[in-house]
This record gives sequence, C-alpha cells and structure tokens, in this order.
Amino acid sequence: MSDQSEQSSPANATPATISMADGQLLLTRTPGVLTVTLNRPERMNAMTSGIYAALAEVAASLTGDRDTRAVVITGAGGKAFSAGNEISAFTQMSTGEEGVGYEAGIREVMRGLAELDQVTIAAIDGACVGGGLAVATYCDIRVATTGSRFGYPIARTLGNALAAPVLHRCVETFGESLTKEMLLASRLVDADRAYAVGALAEVVADRAGLEAAVERITTGIRRAAPLTLATTKAQLRRRATILDAVSGDEELLIAAYGSADFAEGVRAFVAGEKPTFTGR
Repeated sequence: MSDQSEQSSPANATPATISMADGQLLLTRTPGVLTVTLNRPERMNAMTSGIYAALAEVAASLTGDRDTRAVVITGAGGKAFSAGNEISAFTQMSTGEEGVGYEAGIREVMRGLAELDQVTIAAIDGACVGGGLAVATYCDIRVATTGSRFGYPIARTLGNALAAPVLHRCVETFGESLTKEMLLASRLVDADRAYAVGALAEVVADRAGLEAAVERITTGIRRAAPLTLATTKAQLRRRATILDAVSGDEELLIAAYGSADFAEGVRAFVAGEKPTFTGR
C-alpha cells in the first residue's frame, strides 16, 4: 500500500498504526482483525477521493489474506462515522456525465468492500449519512451508539441522486419504507429504529460499549471456519443487486448531476446557505 507511515509503539502497548491518504485513513492490526479508521474528525470524517482510493487499496491488499478474519471500519472523533462526501469534490463538476463517472468510482470501491472474504463490520458512533452510509451498508454487520443517525438527505441539500446499486443496498439493509423516508422526506433515522428493522446488530450506550460489541463479534469471527464465512458471503452476493449498474441508471444520473438544481445545491452548501430548487 502506498502513502504509509508506521507510528511506532512500545512493546505490549497500543498496536502500531499505519497512515494512508495523508493521514485521512488509519489502519490498526490486532490478531485476526484490521481496523480502518476514517480520520477527518474536523470535517466529521467526510469522504474524500483520497479516502475512497485508500479504501480500494486496502480491499485489494486483503485478497488472499488468510490471517485477517475481520475488517472493522469506524470514524474518529466521536461525532460521526462519516457525515457524507466532501462537497468540494462537486464544485468543479459541470456535466451529468461527470456525475456518472463519480458514482461509478464509488460503486467500484463498494464492490471491493462487498467482495472481501473477510467479515466487515461498521462501528458507528454519530452521524452516518451520504457516502458514509454507503460504506456502512456495504459492510456485513453494523453496530452503533444510541446517538447515531442514518440517512441520505440529498434531496434537501445537493439535489443529486444515488447510483441504483447504492440505493438498492440501502433497501436491502433498512427496508423500503425507511429508505423512502431517508430519500423522499430527507429524514434521519435513529439507532433504535435502525435496530428494529434489523439494520443494526447491536445498539450500545457509548464508545466504550461500541468497542466491547466489536470485540464480542470479532472474537466469534476469529473462531469460525473461514471457508464457511467466505462461501456464505459469495452466496449472498449472487442473490443481491448491490454491485452492478442497472439499465437506464446512467441516464437518470446524468439528468440529476447535470441539473441546475445540483449546481445550486453545491453552491448553497459551500456558501452555507439554503438552496432554492426549481426542478430544472
């Protein structure tokens, strides 16, 4: 993996951490487990192109890795797993086709996560929206603190649209009713409602409880038969519409990303104003 610097630690102390994407992504290894930390707490761990590229690199590096049994993805700072994509990425976007390319790139990162043989766990503490929610839904298991919130409020903020596989994965995880609330009503779903529909394996009080829940889950995974886990994941991938583009989706994305409303949404977000959408 590129752009890595190892932070040394004394023997029997905290495991060493590897930094990627100029410190925006941190990797920590313990026996059988790789913890991946989104590390932009000052921006509520907003997803950048560097983070997406680093996630893709991590996923590629795990191919054939028999020592790593579980991958835990979490966010630094205690306020957010990730509050979405870094909006500055959209400021230079001027055509709908650029939006299609952007969504295709994200879909390939999600493909890398979904195709891992290792069990993936999203450990969520705080806001989990937009691109952060996409990452979480493409993980196999999710645990969260009581204060966590989930959603895709893009209809009220940016005026773009999700790629169909990302949307369908949200439906697979939260169900159609809550997904419609997230996208059509721009409502955030709290942890208790997410747990009630099976989107979360556990809801815990605080960060300490979150770490304990992850430890319980990863302990069980380390004891399980790797081939059983990998086979089960492969079987689930074959039945789910979570990886491939859907016929007609590109045209819809071109219309959304090429719209005046999307340009207005990005402008208003960057300016800290409320957008005025016109349907054009």
